[in-house]
Amino acid sequence: MKTVIMAGGKGTRISSVASDIPKPMIKIDGKPVLEREIECLREQGFVDLIITVSHLGSVIKEYFGDGSKFGVSIHYYDEEQPLGNAGALYKLRDQLDDDFLLLNADSVFDVDFNRFVDHHRQKGGLVTLFTHPNSHPYDSGVLIAEDNGAVTTWLTKEDIRPQWYRNRVNAGLHVINPKVLDMTGVDAATVGTEIDGKIVKVDLDRQVLKPLCGTNQMFCYDSPEYVKDMGTPDRYEKVCEDFESGRVKAKNLKQKQKAIFLDRDGTINKYVGFLREIDEFELLPGVADAIKKINDSGYLAIVVTNQPVIARGEVTVSELQMIHNKMETLLGEQGAYLDAIYYCPHHPHKGYEGEIPELKIECECRKPKPGLLIKAAEEFNIDLSQSWMAGDDENDIKAGIEAGCRTALIGTDDLGQTISVRSLEEAIDLILEGNRI
Repeated sequence: MKTVIMAGGKGTRISSVASDIPKPMIKIDGKPVLEREIECLREQGFVDLIITVSHLGSVIKEYFGDGSKFGVSIHYYDEEQPLGNAGALYKLRDQLDDDFLLLNADSVFDVDFNRFVDHHRQKGGLVTLFTHPNSHPYDSGVLIAEDNGAVTTWLTKEDIRPQWYRNRVNAGLHVINPKVLDMTGVDAATVGTEIDGKIVKVDLDRQVLKPLCGTNQMFCYDSPEYVKDMGTPDRYEKVCEDFESGRVKAKNLKQKQKAIFLDRDGTINKYVGFLREIDEFELLPGVADAIKKINDSGYLAIVVTNQPVIARGEVTVSELQMIHNKMETLLGEQGAYLDAIYYCPHHPHKGYEGEIPELKIECECRKPKPGLLIKAAEEFNIDLSQSWMAGDDENDIKAGIEAGCRTALIGTDDLGQTISVRSLEEAIDLILEGNRI
């Protein structure tokens, strides 16, 4: 599979860090960020690269050459003038005969690309977007998708968005079938020429990707792996810190992950019994700060919650999703995020008016059984023995112990095999003490 790396940006926002070299050549722990990207790709078998260059592109070409010194094959496309962030793809169309990776050269990442590509092929769409939660979804591009991951709406940070939305941010990594380029109405021959006094450019998001919303041809790939833009001095400083600490590599899903599993009701939000109305959802004090600490530690923050209100017919799946959207929005406003949410919709006891019979079953996912934790472990390569389950109920603790996790009970009872604390924040402080990645 070919990989196209867009390396033509001027990097004006980060010019104070290095103004005499192109942004992809700024060093992370002694190596240019583009070299770090190439190493990640090469290790996974992606060795056929096309790099688009413009501003100070000769510096990139002189350093990498044909790629042979770095174990890859590199061809270049020189943008003599800016073509927009997708214009070069039209000039390269004849070289793109199958699915290809499209990456930015100014991102710091360590991603299991084979897993990403496999997901794309399983979905069978034309485009798959790498998506993840972040600490500032309110000023990021957010995607809204169907249950199967098909993107329905693409919200830029300038767009008016719903009151409650999932923290699902476009990370700027793509798998693209080149047929998409033929569907936009853009004439490749006109790209870069002057028409009506303006140079014809192509915008990737606006002209190529966003028109696919609602067509069932563009899908999300949700992953907690490390992807960050280093486009400002502050972000550059942060990614350097993360790289030096080992956090960038550790987040690759080829590596065993550690997670802190969190109950929902009574742990994250105020306990109101069976929560049926979205207005009843209220974050507990200190919860956002506690989850931020998890985010900063390198552990995954994963909610595992019993929701028998689904089986009882009291809350629909879409209503539950909206409640979870509210949870993610409120956390995001305070700079915290969840890497995943798993819920059990089942309930074993029958006889409720309006119940859903097929969900009134004995299952393996309803806590105190460990099914939700085991499913998360399978999907995110989690080492359960190095992970924790934190909740306010004995069933949370039993599920954690059954899964092989260490456990933290929020409350006053001591179950013997767990730590007992007064709040989630206290639990996280104790868990993370001496256990940071």
